[in-house]
Amino acid sequence: MRFTVLAAAAALMITGTPAVQASGGGAQVPKIDWAACGPEHPGFECASVKVPLDYDDPRGATTTVALARKPATDSARRIGSLFLNPGGPGGSGVDFALGAGNALSANLQGRFDIVGFDPRGVGKSDPLHCFKSEEDLGKFFEGIPGFPYQAAQERPFFDRYRSLGPECRDDQRIARHMSTADVARDMDLLRRAVGDRKISYLGFSYGSFLGATYANLFPDNIRALVIDGVLDPELWSSGRQIESDRIATKEEFREFLRTCDEAACVFGPQPEKRWDALLKSVRAKPIELGGQVFTYDAVINTALGAMYSPSDWPDAAAFFDQLSDAAAGSLSAAAEPDYPNGFDAYNGNACADIEYPRDFHSYRAISRYAEAGSEFGPAWWWGNAACANWPTNPDRFTGPWRTRTSAPVLVVGNYFDGVTDFRGAQAANRQLAGSRLLAYAGWGHTAYGVSKCATDHTNAYLLNGALPPVGTVCPANPNPFLPSVASAEPLFKPSRR
Repeated sequence: MRFTVLAAAAALMITGTPAVQASGGGAQVPKIDWAACGPEHPGFECASVKVPLDYDDPRGATTTVALARKPATDSARRIGSLFLNPGGPGGSGVDFALGAGNALSANLQGRFDIVGFDPRGVGKSDPLHCFKSEEDLGKFFEGIPGFPYQAAQERPFFDRYRSLGPECRDDQRIARHMSTADVARDMDLLRRAVGDRKISYLGFSYGSFLGATYANLFPDNIRALVIDGVLDPELWSSGRQIESDRIATKEEFREFLRTCDEAACVFGPQPEKRWDALLKSVRAKPIELGGQVFTYDAVINTALGAMYSPSDWPDAAAFFDQLSDAAAGSLSAAAEPDYPNGFDAYNGNACADIEYPRDFHSYRAISRYAEAGSEFGPAWWWGNAACANWPTNPDRFTGPWRTRTSAPVLVVGNYFDGVTDFRGAQAANRQLAGSRLLAYAGWGHTAYGVSKCATDHTNAYLLNGALPPVGTVCPANPNPFLPSVASAEPLFKPSRR
């Protein structure tokens, strides 16, 4: 990985990429045999298809991709299929469609087949498994923190995570073919399989990177493409995402503290001072609460997780309040290899896409850089050590990222998104010629289903191609700590990891 600006070629305006790089050429379009998913999912259909394992050999070995769809309810006005990705990498598009398909279908007037698919190596799509059982997965994390926060923890953590490379790669064909570019090639094949001339797509979080990759590989195949909660593809693909992560979560967390103080939440008064004191205390000594022991890394990861959705902020504030009281002494201490493979799949995809450092000293140095940005920086950074002994996929796509698509892309970003910051949306808007940036002035990760304004604009674009006016900023929702809004849940909860 290089902490430098990408080569000047990345700034050139292009209209596409060579056809062989985009599709591999000659891949057979699969036939999808849809069947009912089962009584637990009424109204949904499921299927699995074979796609090329390696698009350099499109008629050779295959891998399986699983799909689920909610068929359009307004067949007379049916537009086509809307493909989804919920984030990760490693998130199940099948589960996402089954869970959100009814709500999405209603939002879009029943005019789309809502289609989710598990990207190759994920979930039900020839899943990558690094462990023999879920029990072995649990053992992998024994004896190491969520991330290193003391110098003595760094080398053991690095060595443990670095060991994942051979564990995951040995004897598993899919591990060598999990790049996002290959997922984009699969998605274009699926577009053809469902009979759509051009694609309609809604991608969240990491799904924004998949969307940007698809747009650059297949710029002429776009009907409507929405990316919400946007990773800057130049940062992500070059391994420089830590430049954003080291400050983005802190920016949103300051808003958590500010709105908490404004609403006189339970973590007040002066929540910023209480937070600093809590971190100082738990770094020095773990805190016992309710029969459990909470370490510094657990507190940081709890705060980081709460930044995905402001609906979680009141519970997080109550938890920090209890921890602070416990630290002050005012509370007494009171399988089989079909396991969910989100952890394995995340690393399988990220390590295929991104060339990270190989040596411990680089990880330690970058951790210092990350921590200089905020207390959340190391929590984002150290997990990348899984890629230290894992070769990238030669078929990955690393840019140039600047293209003009056959229809304008809608780029949606939140002002205070601690997971994929607003600068990522601004960057993607600059890179995708003719795209339109829609801003949400509120908090949390992604805006669809959270902001009515952003949701309405997204629906109008997907249905009719209607873009919001240039410079549109959707107003923030009310303070998340106010009782009238504290219980409101977002429609979707995408994730990046």
